[in-house]
Amino acid sequence: MTDRELMELAQKARETSYSPYSHFRVGAALLTKSGKVYLGCNVENASYPAGNCAERTAIFKAVSEGEREFEALAIVGGREGETSEFCAPCGICRQVMAEFCGGDFKVLLGNPEKFSTYTLKSLLPLSFSSKDL
Repeated sequence: MTDRELMELAQKARETSYSPYSHFRVGAALLTKSGKVYLGCNVENASYPAGNCAERTAIFKAVSEGEREFEALAIVGGREGETSEFCAPCGICRQVMAEFCGGDFKVLLGNPEKFSTYTLKSLLPLSFSSKDL
C-alpha cells in the first residue's frame, strides 16, 4: 500500500466522525506489518473527556483484533467542509503509539494530495515507556 492510498483511507474514515461539538472531523488509517488496515474516526461526547481520538480508535481496534505490529498511521483532519494542511496527533495519542510502536514508526500528516512524513520519535522525543516503571 502506498502512503497516498493510506492517506485516502484516512480521509474516508473521517466521513464517519461523530463531532457535533467541535465540528472538527478526524480520520486515521493504521497499516499493520501484516498488511491489514484499521480505520478510526474521532468520537466526541457531551462530557468532553469521554470522547476518543481517531488515532486511538484505529489502534485500539487493531489491538482488540490481536494486532501488535504496526507500520504506519495516516491522519487527516479539519473543520467540517475543510481539510487542514496539518493535523497532528494529541499527546495522549502519541503516548499510545509509543506503547505499541518503535521510534521509527511512520506518521503521515496532511491530506492525500499533500502530506508530510514523520517518525514517532520526532513527534514524541521523550516518551514514557515500560522502561520508566
